[in-house]
Amino acid sequence: MAEPRMEIDPVDEVARLLAVLIRRGCDSQTEAITEIARVGIGPRRIGELLGTSPNTVNVTLQKAKKREKAVPRG
Repeated sequence: MAEPRMEIDPVDEVARLLAVLIRRGCDSQTEAITEIARVGIGPRRIGELLGTSPNTVNVTLQKAKKREKAVPRG
């Protein structure tokens, strides 16, 4: 007997696919996290999509902001 198929929310499916594509195009988890956060996805959801904790996401985003401020523009 076959297992019943779970219904997947189409929006969730698209978010997961985009996370996979972003992760593949990024050199690091930090880069993937910052790219996904730029589109407005929160730390809890980013953690779910990338298989890490929301705390890791928050710490990564804070460190990325500090590095961004330290780099002179111009």
